[in-house]
Amino acid sequence: MTKLKICGLKDLPHAISAAEAGADFLGFVFVPGVRRQLQEDQARNIIQEFRQLTSIQKPRLVGLFANQPLEEVKRILDYCDLDMAQLCGDELPDYWQQVNRPVIKQVKVKDTAPREGTIAIVTQQAYEIVSRGHICLLDNYEDGTLGGSGQRFDWDIAADVAKRFPIVLAGGLTPANVQQAISTIHPWGVDVSSGVETNGVKDVSKIEAFAEAVLQADKA
Repeated sequence: MTKLKICGLKDLPHAISAAEAGADFLGFVFVPGVRRQLQEDQARNIIQEFRQLTSIQKPRLVGLFANQPLEEVKRILDYCDLDMAQLCGDELPDYWQQVNRPVIKQVKVKDTAPREGTIAIVTQQAYEIVSRGHICLLDNYEDGTLGGSGQRFDWDIAADVAKRFPIVLAGGLTPANVQQAISTIHPWGVDVSSGVETNGVKDVSKIEAFAEAVLQADKA
């Protein structure tokens, strides 16, 4: 079954909706200055209430960070009672290994260069991540953007890497195209944020439609 991650959650009702729709991972952003950033106390309150209110099998709760001091990341993970860390910046392997939670490491795919060269680069990056026991997430590269860009990249690159390593696919996924993405790429998981939003706010109907499309892709 393809794992489902709903990212960029900012409130309790949408976190519960994502969990009820079947999400395996819920993402909360702590990257300074980005639109979906949560303050620590705000995130802690959401997560505490979520853990108290949800009786369904609980998804893993993921904190997103980018180029932040290691001690800050570890402190937030502990303070907010998060299960995992997603690293979206230029963090190196020595940094990954010191995070006190399982790690999802984002790889930003530049698909403007020749495809074969890009595949070789991304495959090597995926190997470095997976060989150390972490989860590799592929997302579109956008200059100057930390975290996800909300834009799709060349799926042929992802499909080639996914033949070698389990990956999470992100970037430009929506309820309308995620089924095709899964059938084309066969990723270990898919990650969505802007694709389940309306006017920049999470949309319960889109979350449910996305989760249903993932389920249907797995049945096909």
